[in-house]
Amino acid sequence: MSTRPVCVLVGAPGSGKTTVGRALAAALGVGFRDTDGDIEQLAGKPIPEIFVDEGEEHFRTLERAAVAAGLASHAGVLALGGGAVLAEENRAALVGHTVVHLSVELSDAVKRIGLGAGRPLLALNPRATLRHLMEQRRPLYAEVATATVLTDGRTPEEIATEIAALLKP
Repeated sequence: MSTRPVCVLVGAPGSGKTTVGRALAAALGVGFRDTDGDIEQLAGKPIPEIFVDEGEEHFRTLERAAVAAGLASHAGVLALGGGAVLAEENRAALVGHTVVHLSVELSDAVKRIGLGAGRPLLALNPRATLRHLMEQRRPLYAEVATATVLTDGRTPEEIATEIAALLKP
């Protein structure tokens, strides 16, 4: 029997995937795993350094492997990086999983992440770049999601409670 996540979280940078994911995992009594953390561990360096040293294409290759591994082996809450949905391979792999899109508007995302610190894709003109990324990815998040939860103006605990209620049979 294969292991699969109880829930996969997707969303834009600043939507709360990691923070909400940890709160949700604690509420459900399961483990939490973040594919960005898996990538950093595998590469032995932070994501911004991967982008600088090897480029985005190399990062996306590592990301596809991390998503596949997480979906196949993690039985808790799995958070995917904001751009993971860009890969058709990842979107196809999410079919049949419980996927929650954490929806966030630009103003809340900016408040949560600041303007680009440690986020390689936001290094130049971060606000405009973040707006573009969000517009580009929103249809992809909607495509893979089995549920969408609004995060604006809410605490991670409130969001985790809503998701936990959605997961009950």
